[in-house]
Amino acid sequence: MCGICGFTGDPKDKEEILDRMMNRIIHRGPDSGGKHISDGVALGFRRLSIIDLNNGNQPMYNEDGTLVVTFNGEIYNYKDLRKTLEEKGHVFSNNADTEVLLHGYEEYGNELVKKLRGMFAFVIWDTKTKTLFGARDHFGIKPFYYAPLGKDLAYGSEIKSILEHPAYEKKMNPEALENYLTFQYSVLPETFFKGIFKLPPAHFFTFKGGKMEIERYFEPALEPDESLNYSETVDKIADTVQESVKAHMIADVEVGSFLSSGVDSSYVAASFHGDKTFTVGFDYHKYNETEYAKELSSKINIENYSRIITTEEYWDVLPKIQYHMDEPLADPSAVALYFVSNTAAKHVKVALSGEGADEFFGGYNIYHEPFSLAGYRKLPAGFRKAVARCAKALPFRFKGKNFLIRGSRSLEERFIGNAFMFTEEEREKILKNPTGHYDHRELTQSFYARMAGKDDVTKMQYIDINFWLIGDILLKADKMSMANSLEVRVPYLDVKVFETARKLPTKFKISDSNTKIAFREAAHRRLPDFVAEKKKLGFPVPIRIWLKEDKYYEKVKAAFTGKAAESFFNTSEIVKLLDDHRAGKADNSRKIWTIYMFLVWYKEFFE
Repeated sequence: MCGICGFTGDPKDKEEILDRMMNRIIHRGPDSGGKHISDGVALGFRRLSIIDLNNGNQPMYNEDGTLVVTFNGEIYNYKDLRKTLEEKGHVFSNNADTEVLLHGYEEYGNELVKKLRGMFAFVIWDTKTKTLFGARDHFGIKPFYYAPLGKDLAYGSEIKSILEHPAYEKKMNPEALENYLTFQYSVLPETFFKGIFKLPPAHFFTFKGGKMEIERYFEPALEPDESLNYSETVDKIADTVQESVKAHMIADVEVGSFLSSGVDSSYVAASFHGDKTFTVGFDYHKYNETEYAKELSSKINIENYSRIITTEEYWDVLPKIQYHMDEPLADPSAVALYFVSNTAAKHVKVALSGEGADEFFGGYNIYHEPFSLAGYRKLPAGFRKAVARCAKALPFRFKGKNFLIRGSRSLEERFIGNAFMFTEEEREKILKNPTGHYDHRELTQSFYARMAGKDDVTKMQYIDINFWLIGDILLKADKMSMANSLEVRVPYLDVKVFETARKLPTKFKISDSNTKIAFREAAHRRLPDFVAEKKKLGFPVPIRIWLKEDKYYEKVKAAFTGKAAESFFNTSEIVKLLDDHRAGKADNSRKIWTIYMFLVWYKEFFE
């Protein structure tokens, strides 16, 4: 695992600029660094040594030095690809997976990316044609950012490296803030930094002569097959997961595994044949999963390393979290991921994790909603909307209020992924200068259109795969692990696993009482019943409780009435959210946290 950065063009102090860019991401690769500087380009690389420890340094060149590559990630099928390429006459100089990219590009050109199995973000510079080619993996496990700079291009694994380029002028993107308030993460192609963009997952680009061309090479389409046999499907899931876990164990260093109380990480931990698992909990009983992790680890004969995060530690580390995230993220579990990565990094360089199983196999509780709303939605739409208006007008909470409101809306209106923080009306109320650009339906519309004719659960999964998974789940996994110089691998987010998961009919995924039905059945074969049937918790965080305590209420209120808050928000409105939460009038904890995390991030990068 590594960090990459670089730029085209020949600015003054070229090597010094590249050094600064590399130094900003040294946490991604503390073992060594490398750079290629030639006419028209500068490529930088920071290495965390995992495979071929002695010979895997980058940048790496082909035989005649006309192609040079820098690469962040792992190619799990590199041995098979290497064998095929050797049969075609290619000569390899080392055993690192990186070299497969060079010879694969020589042999297949752009088509190379379709043959890769792994997590990756890489660039290849062709010294003869002055062309920069790059790609990002199928599901967005590894990040890639770029900034057009006139006729040139700067790029990096993290935004902060691009900020070191003198041709980039740092400005905040107000449209990113507006949509972040709804999604809780940066959702637009353009980041919170004006002029810096994300390369989408499953896309490659070619940059030549000042022109950027981007093309999709893979579509994670869901195609439920109602003819599948349940027992055979469970067998297929079990076999595919085991094969993927085995493939993700390729390394010349020890591999550990994260372990929360959920079935996803537990299934991985019970399957990876390693010696160490890692868990964190909080100093609140209902938010502490360490005892569970110790019990499971004991049953599967693996040593568990756990850590209790104190409330003070959590709050103290928030500025560092937002710095490493590059863009504000309001998911409270990012801090837990930071600490579990920190714990794991003391023992191993690589850890497996359970991201992706919920999106692929139907694990989120919100996927029950089409079942729970089915009866109510048979009533006339006009009646349901009238009831919803009345419910929203009532100034107090009551059981079923949210049900009546959500039941009046279509799936496209109410579902944008696992988080829906502020509606357009709510964010216009709290923002001082709302841009009015984009509402959530504009951003999700084309994705819903691709799943036209599919059932609601399948549509929800597809939205999560293309929004929540990329913008929240995988981004925090990468940034929090790399902040601790740890490589995290995600066996469920594998092209072979997806080929099995995409065909599952909804009845094998969700019922009115359970989630991940077929997946849990497969997990039963390796896990005790109390694990396989356990409801999802992840790494839960008690922010709802903290925000009612004097110390943290005052801390957030100070931010809500500070200079930055006054620049972006109607401070009386956001303080009211805080006060109403403290008084028990509403649970505004997630909305408060969304605003507060933006202000913490803004202080790190702009104050």
